[in-house]
Amino acid sequence: MSALADGCADHVQSTGVPMVTGTTHKTWMTFPSVNPGAALDKVSRAVLAEGFVGVNVDKKLGTLTTQQETTGSGRPQTLQVVVRKDGKGSRVDATFILPPGQLAPGVGDNLCRVVNAAGQ
Repeated sequence: MSALADGCADHVQSTGVPMVTGTTHKTWMTFPSVNPGAALDKVSRAVLAEGFVGVNVDKKLGTLTTQQETTGSGRPQTLQVVVRKDGKGSRVDATFILPPGQLAPGVGDNLCRVVNAAGQ
């Protein structure tokens, strides 16, 4: 089965031990007919819609980085998205990093909403 036939959820990977160590959640998708600039714009809007503030976008590098602090601990959660050319389309990679002692229920679904926005 090719990567194009897979859904975003099929690519979600998590590392770390929740509440004990920091955890990292990743996923990716390819969009064969979406140019990287358009994909980055769509992803940026999706990140803002998810409630992130202070979103930093570097169009030249195709990157988006933002942090949020939702627990009151002073330890931010970081979201990084990279959009790059893949054939005639784009590949979107997203990584969400949680510090030790924090959980993010549904993080895979949330990452997929952001990544899939590139194709909408």
